Amino acid sequence: MTANLEVRDGVGTIRLDRPPMNALDVATQDRLRELAGEATRRDDVRAVVLYGGEKVFAAGADIKEMQAMDHTAMVVRSKALQDSFTAVARIPKPVVAAVTGYALGGGCELALCADFRIAADNAKLGQPEILLGLIPGAGGTQRLARLIGPSRAKDLIFTGRHVRAEEALTIGLVDRVVPAAEVYEQAHAWAAGLAKGPALALRAAKESIDAGLETDIDTGLTIERNWFAGLFATEDRERGMRSFVEEGPGKAKFL
Repeated sequence: MTANLEVRDGVGTIRLDRPPMNALDVATQDRLRELAGEATRRDDVRAVVLYGGEKVFAAGADIKEMQAMDHTAMVVRSKALQDSFTAVARIPKPVVAAVTGYALGGGCELALCADFRIAADNAKLGQPEILLGLIPGAGGTQRLARLIGPSRAKDLIFTGRHVRAEEALTIGLVDRVVPAAEVYEQAHAWAAGLAKGPALALRAAKESIDAGLETDIDTGLTIERNWFAGLFATEDRERGMRSFVEEGPGKAKFL
């Protein structure tokens, strides 16, 4: 098995397991799509951690496998590749990437699919596809530019250079840098905190932000308004407001 899903305290950890470098071959890509679907469906999974293990997140695609593909093969495969990563990006629950070691090429693109990224202080991220005569093909040209801006994205993609953790934090590629030994536990704690929150409101917030970024401001406001009004039909909204009135702010417990 190239990846698996483990659940603890409402948090589902999607763990890459293809040593030594978690190269993202076709089987791993397809497995990621399956696990994203499982994490989406399971009620006991309320938040998700993406993790590659203590030494490496994912060092990129399986180059030997890709070298054997011609244009026709990649025309067919590239859609499935993007669909696998999009399935992770569209998990309707909070997702955090716990980035250790290398997150390069497809590994960086997978981290970009998360809502939040916690990196080890020895992590290195980048999109080195240009050094193979290619460009990122699993969402890198799109998600990276949206996250850190087009100029910074072009710098990384045009040069293929690796970014150390501190620079990644400075440019907004990661959100927190911690000692390497603490990456997974901090990511799990972040996810576990949100797993206790109102699931539908978290989903509404995520979908409103993500969908709004893909459209104009008026359409984005309509998306927000529809979700906002819709949440008034939920038990979580009733529970949250009742707790606020009776006990004060921040004390509601959601199912």
